[in-house]
Amino acid sequence: MPELSTLNPENCACFNVRKTARVLTQEYDQFITPSGLKTTQFSALAVIDRLGPVMMTDLARAMEIERTSLTRNLKLIEQDGFITTRPGEDARSRIVEITGAGREKLKEAQVLWKNIQSRIVGNFGEKRFAFLQDELAALRSIVQSAK
Repeated sequence: MPELSTLNPENCACFNVRKTARVLTQEYDQFITPSGLKTTQFSALAVIDRLGPVMMTDLARAMEIERTSLTRNLKLIEQDGFITTRPGEDARSRIVEITGAGREKLKEAQVLWKNIQSRIVGNFGEKRFAFLQDELAALRSIVQSAK
């Protein structure tokens, strides 16, 4: 294990995961941009489509994002008519649902996503990618259980 008494960003778990996430996001954005969506919007549409009409709180939990950040991220795709939001059972809750236009946009972007996803997984290796996904899930679990 590296020495922890001296700050060294290259040995920081958060720094390295965020650095990798930025590089991946830039690459996915480059491929998905022709659809008019950013990777964050594409991911949100995909999760909303998979979950069906979903409470904003449950969507935020599924995406591991704070609800206020999620609300900001959804604003543009709602303005574009790709999702709708409506009140939930009480005044504080909201339900999010993908629209027909949102499904069409998701299908369009999915074709582009498949190209970059295949390239990334192919270059990295399917076994290594599966292992990476398992390790990232384990890391998330450890961090969440430490709260």
